[in-house]
Amino acid sequence: MRAPKALGALLASTSVALAGSAAPAYAATPIDPQLAALVASPQRSANFVARDGARHPAEELTYFGLERGMTVVELWPGAGYWTEILGPYLAKGGRYYVAQPVPGNKEEDAGVARWQARVNAMRERAGTIRQTMLGKDHYDIAPPGSADLVVTFRNLHNWVGAGYAGQALAGVFRALKPGGILGVEDHRGRNDKPQDPKADDGYLRQDYAIALAKQAGFEFVGSSEINANPKDTKDWVDGVWTLPPTLSQGDKDRARYLAIGEADNFVLKFRKPLR
Repeated sequence: MRAPKALGALLASTSVALAGSAAPAYAATPIDPQLAALVASPQRSANFVARDGARHPAEELTYFGLERGMTVVELWPGAGYWTEILGPYLAKGGRYYVAQPVPGNKEEDAGVARWQARVNAMRERAGTIRQTMLGKDHYDIAPPGSADLVVTFRNLHNWVGAGYAGQALAGVFRALKPGGILGVEDHRGRNDKPQDPKADDGYLRQDYAIALAKQAGFEFVGSSEINANPKDTKDWVDGVWTLPPTLSQGDKDRARYLAIGEADNFVLKFRKPLR
């Protein structure tokens, strides 16, 4: 891997820091009953609910510090797993932005269409969702200094591969208020291998992700192991997409991959400094 010189130095210092002392650990915080009720709602999509055991939505959003009345930005919402929760939660008193991929990629455009159809079906519950864009040359995800919390789930590796992760994180930094939080979840890569600069297998080293955020100006607050999966050896034929929910190999070794479950995922929390 050939990281940019500044990132390479920061990555080295981050690796030493993580090796020398444990990262701040996840401490359980009481979950807002309204958030718990939304996660348990029978109005959620059944295919999303089936993944809750791997994704721990209430716990993760609580770890990131989600509260009613916040201005929240979700980056690249996919099919809407988190939108079904965040939309209703923020509908009264909060403000919810969704930054979609820039149009032009067939697969991503189809995903945005599926997300829109899902939102249309839950419009009465979801409230107003403000849509912006995030992609190459499009980094204004929300008005500067307006957001309390920005979250992204399993997307950072895409921006690393596309070559604009630094610009995307800089856009997040601008959108956040001083003291605002960035929450990042992604597929955790192996520490015994250099980071592929294209992240072609979908995995991202945790220390690499932390270094990227620090380079953008963020303070590292801590990490949670709620989405860890030690069964994931991260050496699959089609990368992370070999595992559920994608199951790229179809019926081949399907039972084996289902038994392993979804990938080993890190959950990282960063803060924009107050000054």
